[in-house]
Amino acid sequence: MQLKETFEKVKRASKSLALLSDEQRNEILLAVADAIVQNKVRILEANAQDLAKMSKDNPLYDRLQLTDSRLEGIAADMRNVATLPSPLGHITKQKTLPNGLRLCRVSVPFGVIGMIYEARPNVTFDVFSLCFKSGNACVLKGGKDADCSNREEVALIHEILEKYGVNPDVVTLLPATHEATGEMLNAVGYVDLCIPRGGRKLIDFVRDTARVPVIETGAGVVNTYFDKDGDLEMGRAIINNAKTRRVSVCNALDCLIIHQDRLSDLPALCEKLAEKNVIIYADDAAYDALNGKYTKGTVPFVYPYLEHATEESFGTEFMDYKMAVKTVASLDEALEHIDENGSGHSEAIVTMNEQTARKFQAHVDAACVYWNAPTSFTDGAQFGLGAEIGISTQKLGPRGPMALEEITTYKWLIEGEGQTRP
Repeated sequence: MQLKETFEKVKRASKSLALLSDEQRNEILLAVADAIVQNKVRILEANAQDLAKMSKDNPLYDRLQLTDSRLEGIAADMRNVATLPSPLGHITKQKTLPNGLRLCRVSVPFGVIGMIYEARPNVTFDVFSLCFKSGNACVLKGGKDADCSNREEVALIHEILEKYGVNPDVVTLLPATHEATGEMLNAVGYVDLCIPRGGRKLIDFVRDTARVPVIETGAGVVNTYFDKDGDLEMGRAIINNAKTRRVSVCNALDCLIIHQDRLSDLPALCEKLAEKNVIIYADDAAYDALNGKYTKGTVPFVYPYLEHATEESFGTEFMDYKMAVKTVASLDEALEHIDENGSGHSEAIVTMNEQTARKFQAHVDAACVYWNAPTSFTDGAQFGLGAEIGISTQKLGPRGPMALEEITTYKWLIEGEGQTRP
């Protein structure tokens, strides 16, 4: 293992984090947040090097791009994390046994968390803030598309850590190579938990390859069902926000499911999408409803903005200005479509019928299920958790936005007075 020495250093450094108080961690986080704002030019110059290697037409371009406002937002999220209560040292269960032994279950860090992610340089700061606050060291494996950005960000973090006398090995960025990914996934005894954050191909590779524990942050194939009792204006706003707020994120809308009784409202529901040049892949009924009526101003959109859907149109995470439309005859048919094509990430229903909504929320098997709200809210900061390390779509362990509590584990502390077991 070529990176064994690197992993050994991170493991040793992780032990030193236990010596820091929560107040010290918060002070360092605030210092890093200030440094992000003060060094925006430096970070943006590195980001520009990455952007220059990617076509603006690439759906990942938006994820890769950093701006003044995005860096301000990243710094604000880090400051917010510093204000949150420490997730460590919480007593989650305690009792005294009949033999007098006193048992206490207390929250502790995992130790070393490995993070694998693609063209998302914001993740570098998010992961650092959450791991550092929760007493975890982190090994970062970013994609080659964002390598210049990631290296500048980690260099900045190291400068602040060294200023405060903290071993910089608690945040380590690996080479942006496929081989480094494989070594992290096999770093048994050094990496306590690995979290992949990216597309389906990355998630599948990590799950199939890893020998260290993994929490999946699955691909986001997201559906929204507009029910026969849905409010038109509410639906227009929700669909537009879920689809076009940021098309490259995992909570963005991929498929609009519409009840057949509301097909006449489909052009109005999609009107705002036309303003953003969203390409729609519609089934036959939806295509007929939109044909000649999917307009931008007074100009009807034609090919390629309105196309007939294929089987591949459903169950696809577009990460682009593209959306499928599926027509259904009932709530049960909508639920069946989600069962077959959803990814367990985020799903939504727009309806004024509470009974329908409750059935939808009870049936849909996803980490986040919305009623009359867009899936764009699936985000750790929006949930009041500070930043997030990913959206878990699995059921064993954390589910949904993973923040401070979700990246801690626990240990049992047992006190006795000389008892022995018979």
